[in-house]
Amino acid sequence: MMQITVYGADTPCPSCIHSPSSIETMEWLDAAVNRKFPHASIQFRYVDIHHPENDEDRYFTEKIIADEYFYPLVVAEGEVIAEGDPCLKMIFQFLDRRGLTLAE
Repeated sequence: MMQITVYGADTPCPSCIHSPSSIETMEWLDAAVNRKFPHASIQFRYVDIHHPENDEDRYFTEKIIADEYFYPLVVAEGEVIAEGDPCLKMIFQFLDRRGLTLAE
């Protein structure tokens, strides 16, 4: 199973004022990815940047708070695959490189 983590906060990223919330972005990504890769085992997880749950979460949330990344930040297998207003194409390319099967 692949886990995709979306880091975010209740308030919008300063550069993403008119974008959906981080949680709404995660829900949209979950629906889009599972529609495109219905046979893949992909789980989405949301982490509030003010409440990291483990060392990897702390690493990425500290970088967001230090303005090294915009949120929502999308991470899988320790790799940043999108930030700010995520592009589905980049996420699909990442999953394709990992050998996940597209819908037929």
